[in-house]
Amino acid sequence: MTTSSGKKIKVTLIKSLIGTKRSHRATVRGLGLRRINSTAELEDTPAVRGMINNVYYLVKSEA
Repeated sequence: MTTSSGKKIKVTLIKSLIGTKRSHRATVRGLGLRRINSTAELEDTPAVRGMINNVYYLVKSEA
């Protein structure tokens, strides 16, 4: 049922996870980011957008 539109979002972790909420650390891991300056290229879906909005202060995203 899902159709891949081919759109990607590039997400980069720019701040440390030390001192953040456990749920936010789990969200960053769910985005596929491990350490500062690590980058992941993800499908542009509402779920991924919501995860990025949840941790907006830790990541940088590019279309």
